[in-house]
Amino acid sequence: MTHAVLSLLKESRHPMRIDLIGVAGSGMSGLALLLLGLGHKVSGSDKATTLETERLQKLGLQFFHGHTEKEVEDCDMVIFSSAIKPGNIAYEAAYKQGIPLVRRAEALAAVMANKKGVVVCGTHGKTTTSAVTAHVLRQGGLKPSHYVGAEIPILGSNAHWDTEGELFVAEGDESDGTLVNFHPQHAIVLNIEPEHLDFYDGIEAIKAVFRQLLSQTPGHWVYCAEDPVATEVCAGSHGVSYGWSREHDFSANILTMRPDHSEFEVYQNEQLLGVATLGIPGKHNVSNALAAIALATKCGVTFEAIQHALKTFRGAKRRFEIRHSGEQFTVVDDYGHHPSEIAATLATAKGVNAKRIVCLFQPHRFSRTQLLKKEFGASFDDVNELFITDVYPASEKPLPGVSGETILEEVIAHQSGLKPELRTKTGSTPTMPIARDKVGNALRPGDLLITLGAGNVHEVGRCIARDLPVLERLTSILEAHGGGAARLYEPMNRHTTFLIGGPAQYWIEPRTVEAFAEIVRYLRSSSVPIRVIGRGSNLLVKDGGIRGAVIHPSKGEFEDVKAEGMRLIVGVGARLKKIASAARNAGIGGLEWMEGVPGNLGGALRMNAGAMGAEMFDHVVSVRFIATDGRIQEKPLADIVHHYRSVPEFEERYIVGAVLEGKPATQAQIDAGLEASRVKRRTSQPIGASAGCIFKNPELCGAGKLVDDLGLKGTRVGNAVVSAVHGNFIVNEGGVTAREVLDLIAKIKEKALEERGVTLELEVKVIGEDQPLAL
Repeated sequence: MTHAVLSLLKESRHPMRIDLIGVAGSGMSGLALLLLGLGHKVSGSDKATTLETERLQKLGLQFFHGHTEKEVEDCDMVIFSSAIKPGNIAYEAAYKQGIPLVRRAEALAAVMANKKGVVVCGTHGKTTTSAVTAHVLRQGGLKPSHYVGAEIPILGSNAHWDTEGELFVAEGDESDGTLVNFHPQHAIVLNIEPEHLDFYDGIEAIKAVFRQLLSQTPGHWVYCAEDPVATEVCAGSHGVSYGWSREHDFSANILTMRPDHSEFEVYQNEQLLGVATLGIPGKHNVSNALAAIALATKCGVTFEAIQHALKTFRGAKRRFEIRHSGEQFTVVDDYGHHPSEIAATLATAKGVNAKRIVCLFQPHRFSRTQLLKKEFGASFDDVNELFITDVYPASEKPLPGVSGETILEEVIAHQSGLKPELRTKTGSTPTMPIARDKVGNALRPGDLLITLGAGNVHEVGRCIARDLPVLERLTSILEAHGGGAARLYEPMNRHTTFLIGGPAQYWIEPRTVEAFAEIVRYLRSSSVPIRVIGRGSNLLVKDGGIRGAVIHPSKGEFEDVKAEGMRLIVGVGARLKKIASAARNAGIGGLEWMEGVPGNLGGALRMNAGAMGAEMFDHVVSVRFIATDGRIQEKPLADIVHHYRSVPEFEERYIVGAVLEGKPATQAQIDAGLEASRVKRRTSQPIGASAGCIFKNPELCGAGKLVDDLGLKGTRVGNAVVSAVHGNFIVNEGGVTAREVLDLIAKIKEKALEERGVTLELEVKVIGEDQPLAL
C-alpha cells in the first residue's frame, strides 16, 4: 500500500489528505510547503507552535498542537520525521488504521519525481550549497523548485514549488540510507566522510549508498575533487570536478576574504570566466559556490547571471550568521556540528581578524560524540577560549561516560604538547543558562564569539547579542571619562561578603565621578534598572541574579581618602578600615569603630551602619551624590533625613563621596580605640563568609541574644548555618544558595513570632531575582 500511495504522490494528479507528524522541524515544514504547493490537503502536529507552523497555517495547513489520534483521521498518507518513533500516539493510530506510514525522505523523493531533480549530498555543506544553487538557477531564469534544510531569507522560504520550472534542487540526507530513494537528473557530491556510524558499519557502507544514488542519476555528477572519497565514488564520464587546482573542470583562486564576503576568480579548465563576489565569508563557502557555478554553467546559465546571483546571496540562517557586529564585539552563529564543518567555520572566523575567538560548542548526538571524539579534539586549535555544553541528544538515549566533558578532555589531550600560552582555554557549561552567563562574562572588547552546533545553542548567542549594544555603549562612556571596566553577567558571589548571588546583567566599574554620572544618565535614558554595590557586605543577592546594571565605584577617585584638619574627604568606594587608618594618621579621633566593620563608605552611609555605640551620621558633614537625572549634587547633614539603619534619601540617589568629621585625639587614644574594635570583631563575630547581622535589633533585646535564647544556634539549611559565635549571623560553609539562606531566615522568623511574639525585621538587604534571566 505504501508503494501505491507513493506512486500517486509521484503522479500528483489527485489531491490527497496527508498528515505530517513533527511538522515544525525544518525538513518537515519544507515538505509541508511543497505538498501545499502541489494542491494536497495537509495537516500536521508538533509539540509546540512556531513561527514556521503559523506561516504554514496561513497557507492552508491544519495544525495540531501536540500529537493526537485525531490528526490522522481520513488520511491517505502519514509522513513522519526521524525524531518520531513507534509508540508516538499519532504514529500508532495510523498504523492501527492501516494508513501508509512514509518517511520524510521517501515522500520528498516522490515529490521530486515530478521534476528533474538536483540532489545536493555529502557529510556537510549541503544546506548552503543547496541554497546557493537554487538562487543561482533562479537568477539564471530557470525557475527551479527547491527544498533546503534551513530558512533562507533570500529564497523566501525553506521550500518552494514552481509550476513553470523543470528543475528541483533538494538536500539529500545520507544519515539513514534514504539517499537511495532519489532518482534525480543531476547530483552534487560535496564530501564523503565517516559519519552516522550508529547506522553504517563503516566508510564502505556509506560509499555504497552514494554509488547507488549516482547509478540512478543520468545527468551530471558535480563533485569536490579536494575530497578523495568523493573523487573515488564520482569517477566516470558523468563527473564534473571542482576545487582549487586548474586541473579540475572548475576551479577558484581566492583574491580577498572579508568578514561579510569573499572575492575570487573562476576558471573553467584553463579559461578565466571572470571574478565573482560571494555575499558570505569563508573558503569553504567559496568551494560550495563552485559546485553551484559548475552545475549552473552545465545547465546553460550565463556567467553574468551567476556573478549577480553570488553577489546578492545571503546565507542560510545559522550558517556563519552574524548576530551582532558592533564596534567592540562580533557574534556569529553556525550550525556546524561535524569536525570538518567546525574546522572550516573556525578558519572563516579566524579570517575576521578578531583579537580573540571565543567559541561555545554544543555536541550533537551521543553516538557522534563518542565515535569522533579524537577528531573533535583536533578541531578547535583556532579558538582562544572554548566552552562546551552537554550533548544535544536529538532523540538518542545517553551513552555511559559520553558528555561534553568527553570533547573537552580530547581538546586538552590534543594540545598537551603546546606551550601553555598557546593552548585553548577551556570550560564546561552544561546547561544553556550557565553557558550564557559564563561565555558572556568571558567576553572582552575585540572578541568574536561563535556559537556552534545543530541543537539550541543559538539561543545563547541570541541572548548575548541582545545585551551587547548596551555593553558597548557603557564601555565607550568609560573610555571617554577616565577608564574602567564593564562586563556582562558578572557573578555576584565574587562581590559579596556572603559569597552568594547570581549574575548581574551588566557590571560597571567606573573610575571617575564624571563617568559614574554619565553612565547614570545613559542607563536612565535607556530604561535600564540601576543598582550600586560597594563591598557587598550586609547584602544577599538572590540566585537568579540582578536584572539591569550594577555599578561598582571602588577604584580611582572613589577610593581616595584625604585629611583636611579634623575632616576627611572620602570617596564612596573607600573601605571603612582604610578610613579609620587615615583618621589615625591625621590625628582624628572618634572613627575607630570603623576598624572592625566590613564594607565601604557608600554602603555604610546608605544604611547608616554603626558599632560600639556610634553610627555613620554621627560623623557626616555633607554627602556628595548623583541625582536621578545624572546631576552631581552635595547636601549638608542638616538636610539629610536619616534613621537607625535606614537613609531613605539615598535609595534612588547614588553617593559618590562624603565629608566626615572627627575630634582631636592622641595617638594612644586612637590606637586603643582601634584595638578595642578589632577585639570586639574577633570575639563577637564568626570567622567565615557572612553578610553581617541578618536582623535589626527588636525592642525586646538584641537579635543575636533572641536567636540564642530560642536555641537556634547551629540550625542549618544545607550549608547555611546560624553561627555558634553570634546568633544574628548566618555563615556560608560552602556552596550555599540564596534560597537556602532565605529558608533559614524564614525558620528563625517563624519561631521568634510563635514563641516570643516578635516580628523580626531584616537588616541585611535582599535584592535580585529568584529565577535566572530568560534566554
